Amino acid sequence: MKVLLLQDVYNLGLAGEVKTVADGYGRNYLLPRGLAVLATPTALKRAERIKQAAIEKRAREKADIEALAQVLSKMTLTFNVRTGEKGKLYGSITSAQIADAIAKNLGSEFDKRKVALREPIREVGTYVVPLRLSAEVAPTVTVIVQQEGTANAAANTAAQAEPTTTSEPEAETAEPAG
Repeated sequence: MKVLLLQDVYNLGLAGEVKTVADGYGRNYLLPRGLAVLATPTALKRAERIKQAAIEKRAREKADIEALAQVLSKMTLTFNVRTGEKGKLYGSITSAQIADAIAKNLGSEFDKRKVALREPIREVGTYVVPLRLSAEVAPTVTVIVQQEGTANAAANTAAQAEPTTTSEPEAETAEPAG
């Protein structure tokens, strides 16, 4: 079955392209979701307009992603957690918790699947966590995991070093001493 893609489809093609797909894939997935239409002569006349619109849309999305990457790369997230005697966490910091903290700071949703944390953080320390916004754009965010009760001292030190966005409200308002 030949279809004209109306939107970019992962592992298939870009909007405006004509692709040959299996009948079931086209009939049961692409057509019902509005991702493609049958490649009729009438539809093929629209192909160039669809390509241009898709190119413009991708350019806008890329600009938005790069702007978001700049904001995220300056972000520092602080987690105050209960720990054992040797700095081991009771539990762990997961990609979902990091995504929630990012979403809270941004004021909008952030998908946990974009946090490229290989395994949960289980010890106190400072970590650089990569994020996957797109294939080309992969900013990092600094995650500080500290023991409960040490929040004010560490927040003041972080505020003196570099004023960044944190998940702790008192750290945002802390001013450098001196």
